[in-house]
Amino acid sequence: MTTPKNDLYLKALRGETVSRPPVWMMRQAGRYLPEFMELREKYDFFTRCQTPELASEITVQPLRRFGMDAAILFSDILVVPQAMNIEVEMRPGFGPYLPNPIRTKEDLGRVVVPDVHETLGYVFDAVKMTLEKLDNSVPLIGFAGSPWTILCYSVQGQGSKNFDLAKSLCFSQPEVAHALLQKITDTTIAYLKAKVDAGVHALQIFDSWGGMLGPEDYNEFSLQYMRQIVDALKDLAPVTLFGKGCWFALSDMAETGASALGVDWTCSPRNARYLSKGKITLQGNYDPARLLSPVSRIKADVRQMIDGFGKDRYIVNLGHGILPNIPVEHAKAFIDAVKSYH
Repeated sequence: MTTPKNDLYLKALRGETVSRPPVWMMRQAGRYLPEFMELREKYDFFTRCQTPELASEITVQPLRRFGMDAAILFSDILVVPQAMNIEVEMRPGFGPYLPNPIRTKEDLGRVVVPDVHETLGYVFDAVKMTLEKLDNSVPLIGFAGSPWTILCYSVQGQGSKNFDLAKSLCFSQPEVAHALLQKITDTTIAYLKAKVDAGVHALQIFDSWGGMLGPEDYNEFSLQYMRQIVDALKDLAPVTLFGKGCWFALSDMAETGASALGVDWTCSPRNARYLSKGKITLQGNYDPARLLSPVSRIKADVRQMIDGFGKDRYIVNLGHGILPNIPVEHAKAFIDAVKSYH
């Protein structure tokens, strides 16, 4: 694989000294951009995910505008359960809806570990098409949801403030939960390997609902499965683990063999460095809602954040995905503040 012309992001993942830290934003390909909204008017959500021409176009839109140091493929974590014979709808104004959730041993029987090339080939086509559009300018990141986070949706059947039904399955029928988690893990490993084969330069695992679990349950129902994924992929591509609300697991996550850990805005740079023992690249952690602040405040915050984490072994990002109501010029101020850091 040829090294992209701008390889700051890959250098930071390897822990090398850089002139300034790289920057990208979670959900940068998306709903705060006017050009994305135009496509959203014409095509429904999964059509955009499943049509390589659209997914690749959406992936490069923010780079044309802001020139981030990495692109992340436009897709969704829920394409994995879809491939596993779990129906997923995206309902406008509601979010994901899974009409036939997995709540019993019988339900588990219809969940398959698919041939990812048959079920998710459109994603790998989108990777190749995106790489052509990027023309070796910056690295491309591929991603997946953590097995725990996919289980949350698969059992609950929709988004939730507490994922009580998902946790209930884990605590009352742990053998069913672990069997489902293993099927998701096996599928995810095959999916990410195929993404690397298609040409992505790095991977990120989103454990969006990891913070729903306490430390002991986190190790049992989330971290051990992410560890399997890292073990299977770390020699093929650098892997970043991002667990929202999972500051308590940073020290254990730092021991997985991952190249970087994402940090949300509830954990200070100092604490994140302390908990991860100062020996792994960290990514984050600006509160996405803070992008509603005046531009002058955003620029000052970014400088302070970089000073807090240190410029090396650090990737500037948000502490979660960018919100749909962020003004474009505020997103630009965030990116520009990093690029002018010295």
